[in-house]
Parts: sequence; structure tokens; C-alpha cells
Amino acid sequence: MAELTVPRMSLVVLVGTSGSGKSTFAARAFEPFETLSSDYFRGLVSNDENDQNATGAAFDALRYVAATRLKRGLLTVIDATNVQPQARRSFVELAREHDVLPVAIVLDVPQSVSVARNESRTDRDFPASVIKRQNDQLRRSLRGLGREGFRRVHVLTGVDEVEAATIVREPLLNDLSHETGPFDAIGDVHGCLSELVTLLVRLGYEVTQDPEGRPIDAAHPEGRRAVFLGDLVDRGPDVVGVLRLAMGMVANGHALAVPGNHENKLVRALQGKNVQTSHGLAETLAQLADETPEFRAEVERFCRDLVSHLVLDGGRLVVAHAGLPEQYHGRASGRVRSFALYGDTTGETDEYGLPVRYPWANDYRGSATVLYGHTPTTELEWVNNTLCLDTGCVFGGALSALRYPERESVQVPAERVWYEPVKPLGVSDPATSSAGAGAGSRAPGVLAIGDVLGKQIVETSWHGKISIREEQAAGALEVMSRFALDPRHLVYLPPTMSPPATSALPDLLEHPAEAFEAFRREGVSKVVCEEKHMGSRAVVLLTRDPARFGAPDGWRGVAYTRTGRPFFDDALGSAFLARLDAAVDGAGLWSELDTTWMLFDAELLPWSLKAESMIRDQYASVGAAATDALPRAVSALSRAAASGVDVGDLLARTEARSRDAALYVDAYRRYVARTDGLDGVQLAPFQLLASEGASHARRDHGWHLSIADRLAAQDPAFVRPTRNVTVDLGDESSVAGATSWWESLTAAGGEGMVVKPFDGPQRLERGLVQPGIKVRGREYLRIIYGPDYTEPANLARLKDRNLGLKRSMALREYALGLEAIDRFVAGEPLWRVHQAVFGVLALESEAVDPRL
Repeated sequence: MAELTVPRMSLVVLVGTSGSGKSTFAARAFEPFETLSSDYFRGLVSNDENDQNATGAAFDALRYVAATRLKRGLLTVIDATNVQPQARRSFVELAREHDVLPVAIVLDVPQSVSVARNESRTDRDFPASVIKRQNDQLRRSLRGLGREGFRRVHVLTGVDEVEAATIVREPLLNDLSHETGPFDAIGDVHGCLSELVTLLVRLGYEVTQDPEGRPIDAAHPEGRRAVFLGDLVDRGPDVVGVLRLAMGMVANGHALAVPGNHENKLVRALQGKNVQTSHGLAETLAQLADETPEFRAEVERFCRDLVSHLVLDGGRLVVAHAGLPEQYHGRASGRVRSFALYGDTTGETDEYGLPVRYPWANDYRGSATVLYGHTPTTELEWVNNTLCLDTGCVFGGALSALRYPERESVQVPAERVWYEPVKPLGVSDPATSSAGAGAGSRAPGVLAIGDVLGKQIVETSWHGKISIREEQAAGALEVMSRFALDPRHLVYLPPTMSPPATSALPDLLEHPAEAFEAFRREGVSKVVCEEKHMGSRAVVLLTRDPARFGAPDGWRGVAYTRTGRPFFDDALGSAFLARLDAAVDGAGLWSELDTTWMLFDAELLPWSLKAESMIRDQYASVGAAATDALPRAVSALSRAAASGVDVGDLLARTEARSRDAALYVDAYRRYVARTDGLDGVQLAPFQLLASEGASHARRDHGWHLSIADRLAAQDPAFVRPTRNVTVDLGDESSVAGATSWWESLTAAGGEGMVVKPFDGPQRLERGLVQPGIKVRGREYLRIIYGPDYTEPANLARLKDRNLGLKRSMALREYALGLEAIDRFVAGEPLWRVHQAVFGVLALESEAVDPRL
């Protein structure tokens, strides 16, 4: 039985005459969707698999589907005769376009077999002359398939070989996704052996020496492995020593390595090819000249066999000497190898005569962490989940490593300047600096419109994948681009909140009983009921480190709305944040949390601070008109009734409307108060979402409320505590007490309460439990639904409402908010944070039941 090895990511081209058994072989050896048959595509475009006039259109469609599959990294098989070079050439070019390996499988069966099989088919009239011509073309093709560009060619001779053959899928050499680490990635060494040994020891490796005292291996007692990012050779004082140590570590399984451009050049020199011996190669060749021929041959094999890049840890880590864009990860082609070794250039040269490199990392949007070297820098800086670890050791900088997955950097300084650089260390490439960004490049902190435009799918750790439709994104983009904060300061947006199911009580729309029952059904046994402040939802970012947010000195943070707009102008905002800072300081939270910034979810009071114009133009105008006109109408109708006119029903309705109008005015007036600067302004924080290095969203609400109480104790006139009741849902007296508390709150004109799982976010197998259910009072709802909403007919209409979409939105927005916080705290790139933040606002454009 012949085993045909095929790379998992490749384009397989079946080659054989009609009747050679290609379709039968493909059906047996490959998965159904992997094979694209030319006959099937003829049928798709013409309703007849044998319509040769449809061949051109059929192959256009086939190539389109093949290209789509290859773009997604899926093995694809072409089932066609492919006996002509021009037919095969188009598929080799398609493989190259998508950086996958083209493989040819030839089914070379006797011509007589093919003729007999075709004669037995009633659906096809293929004369024997056609089969003979195809067989002749096949014969002429066999020896040249490798020259055509096929990286692997399998020839099956005879029917028995075809029937016995099986396919073995093998990973590409760069696919080490099964290797999960932990790893220690090491930047460009360039012959600096002493610094390398010092770094390995600092990383915890135990170095082994040969009898002559030369380092030949280094192993970590905890099983960690080093990953050399290329450019081990050239320029430094002991290239041979570095090679001996690195090769020993790789050979013994203690390290992995990828080639650098300097190794690539060294291989060509050792193979006797004509190369320029500049940039340190002459020194390397001189050092190797003193070694044995066997060692030089070993060096040549080691450097030659290094794979351009490695995909590790399930695809979560990619290492390449010069970095690698996402579309090249795990692929194999000359283009991929060239980028991995040399990067890409703009075609320009700088003042030192060196090529200007394209800043690919600024545009990187992949989920994998990419570690690389090649371009010396003075500081380690994460850019869009990529990190350059070349800190110019040979030029007098440092030798750097990164512990993965911990993302901890370790450095040792160079012992001296071993090689004077052409460009002084620390001088940036003009294409990578924001001031000198050339065409097609931008600073890494700048969002691209593609980051948020069009359909988005955001992966969240709490609620799986969340889709943002294109039209939702367009609406959110309008708000964000015109009104919102600098994206660097907009790290979270709060979610919408779902009301409970409609109350069974005849005169109430909402009641705590339905909220309690909803959480019982989800298996939540303990909830907290928090007073719902009638204010404006506010997110407050407070910081003592403005540089953390790309802001100028003196910037304290920002208080912003649910749509990302600042509440205050700069002067008042600064005073507001200074007062909150003082309360935080007095409560000892800066030192206790060991942070320089905090993110609060809160209510800003009074409501009229933000909503004054809406109250005046919308609520007060209605209230004034109603309370002026309706009493007059009641008076006139009363006089008519007294004179004997039958207006009883109309009078009763008008009297009820007049009473409702007065209650409506009373309802909104409760939330109107005058403010002068900060006088009269209050902040009611109910959750401390995050601080440096920590997301607190998962803490229980008792912790969050205790933080709010501590702040209120420091400045009771400015920070308002949130009254609350903890409820055991299995204890009827506890439930009754909370219900009574809600009734007293709402009877006094309060908005109501929010019921939340006490222990914070709760996740079931199908996703999140509702983070909070708002239960609003009868009179507060009069502001929302209008003066007459309590009339039986109106109340019946409002009770007929569908909560499904609102609940779904609340969960999705909450999950996106948590995801944004987690990404920001973890130091992920701005585009990753803002993708989740933007998603919250985009979902808000969803049309929901207006009765909610």
C-alpha cells in the first residue's frame, strides 16, 4: 500500500486522463468538500456536466472557490484531467498567490483501461482518440512536473497502485502548534556569547560545558525552551561559540531556532556562492576558518535547515526573524520566507544608505503574538501584540528575551560596543515614526477604519462570539467619529439593562417578584438589590499616570456618558476628577490597589445636570401645557354638567387626565436640581471596574459597594453611597423584606432598584446570566411612558411586550464590556480594546420593542 504524504495546507492537483479513476480516488482519499471537480462545476454553470462549451465558465468558478478555500488555509483538491501544462500552470500560480504548496498526484493507468471505462459510461461520448491525445500529453508531462513548480509529485502507476494508495496528511515544517511551551524567546545575538550565557543563566538555564570549558548546551530545570529569533552570527566576538551553544541546545531539544538574514547569507557563503562579505560576514568566515571542516559542514546544515518561521502554542505564538503579517502565518512560499528573513521595505533609503523598512507591525491585526528581531531598538515596546526583541547587543545595547506565556522581559546589558553600527542605535526608521510616516504607514496607536467598519465578529471569553452587523457598525461610527473621546481614553462602555418580565399585578408594569424568579430559574441563590439613582450613567476614568493613556502631563482622566461623550469641559472636568482623587486618596485605595488609575461605573446626579434641555423642551413643555389646559377643561365640563348637559364620561376622563398630568410634573421635578460648578453635583459609584493589572468586574458586589461607602465617607457631599439589600432567594422573609424596601423606595418617588447576582457575573453553559434586572417604580415610569400610562387600556398595551431581544442585547453588551476591560488590563493593542468598546455602541442601534 502506497502512502502519499500531502501537506495539511496545500493545493493538490490530480493529473490523469478521462477514465483514469481520479474522481473515484478523490472520493475515497479526501473529504467531500475538499475536492473540486471540473465536471461538477460544469454542471453548476450549465446543468450539464458534459457540456464542454461551459468549460471556461466552470473553471472560473472552480478557481474562485479554490482561492477562497486556500485563503482560509483549507486543503483543496482539483479533480480535472490537468494533462496540459497550461492547465496546471494556472493552479501552481494559484497556490503561490496564497502561499501554499502545490502537490501533483498523477494517476498513470494504461490507456486501454481509460478507453474501456469511458466506453462503459452512457452519459459521455468520448472517442478513443481523445483518450489517446490526453495520454500522450500525460507522458510528455511526467518528467517536468517538478520544474513547473510542484513541490511534491506522486506518480501512481497502474490500477492496483491507484486503488491501494492512501493519503497521509502531514504538518508543514513551520507548524509546531503542538509545542505549547513555556518558551524564552531571545533576540539577535550576533556572536555575543558572554552576554548569551549570562542571559540564559538569568532565565534559569543550567549551562553545560565541554572539557575545554566551552558552552555546548543549556537546559532549564522546569522544561522551558529557548527560541532563538535569528541572526546568531556575524559582527560579534565569538560567533563560533554562539553557534556551538545554540546548535547544542537545538539538537538536545532545549531550544528552537529560526534563521535570520545573516544565517541565510552565511549558508550561501559556505556553499561557495559569490556573496559580499560585508556587515560582519568576513569576521564570521574568519572565525569558522579555524574550525574543522566537519564543524563548518555542521554549521552549514544547521543554518540551511532552519525553517523561515514557527507557529507555536496552538497558533497563539509566531516567531520569525523580521516578523510576519497574519496572512503569512503557517504558510510556505518564497515570498513568506523572504518576509520572515528580511521584512519589507518601502523602496527608499535613509540618510545612512540603509533601506527604509515598512512598519508592518503598525497594521498587524492578528490574534497570535508575534515575536521577532532584525531591526535594533533601544526599548522593548509592544505594538499590536507584536514585540521586537533585537535591542542591539552587538552595538552596545542589550540582549533581550521574553518569557512566554508570562510576557515578562529579561535583559542583560552588552559588555561593550562590539561593532560600530552604520546607523546609531536608537535612531528610528522614518517609516515607523509618527512624525515621518510615509505613504501607507501610520503610528501604531492610530485606529484604522477597517478595525470597526463592516461586519465584525468579536470573540469574548464570557459569551462566545458576538456579531456586529455592518449597518450597526455604520451608525456607531457616526457617533464615535463626531462626538466620542479619544479612543485611548474610551476603554469601556456600559451595557443596556433589561427590565423584568411584566408584573402579574393589575396596576403595575414592573415588580421585584419577576426579577427574583428570573434569577431563581438561572440557579442564582443570592442577589443584591441596589437603589437605582435617578441620574445619568457615567463611566469615570481617574489616573495619576496620564502617559498610560497617551495624554499630556496634568491630565487626570475623564467622566463620560454611555455613548462616550465627555460630561464636562476641561476646567470643570479637572475639578471634578481632583475631588474624586482626593476621596480615593483619603480612602487609601491608591496604595491598597497598587495602581495609578481606576475605572468606575457610576451615576452622575442630578439628572438635570445632563438632561436639562431635554427636561425643559420635552417634559416641562408637555407638563406645562397639560396642567394649564386640563384644569380649564375640567372646569368647563363641570359647568356644562351643572347645566344639565350629559358630559359625565368625558368629565371623568378629563379629571383623570388632569390628575395624571399633575403626577407627571411631580415625577420629573423630583430629579431636577440646580447646580453651580460642582456645587450640587454628586457621583454615585456602584462598581470599580478595573485598576492597573486587574479587572475587578468579577468581584462580588459586596466588595464594590464597600469601595463606594469608603469614598462616600471621605466626601459625603460629593460621593453618594448606594443603598442596598442582600437577598437570599430561598428565604421568603428575605424576599419579602426586599420587596417591602422597593415599595418604600418607589412610594417616596424613587426610581426603583437593580437586582444583581451578588457574586458578580455568572456564566452558564449557554452563556452569561443577566448581570442586572432593573425594577422601576410606578411613578418613575410615568416619565418614560407619559402621563396617562396607568390608564387600564394603556397599561394593558404596555404589558404586551417582548423581552427577548432586550435581554439578548443586555447580555451581549455586557460581555463586550467585560472583554474590553480584560483586553485593556492585559495590555492588548488599542484596536483590540476598541473593537469591543465599539461593539457595545453598535448594538445600541438595534431597534427594540418601544414598550421597554
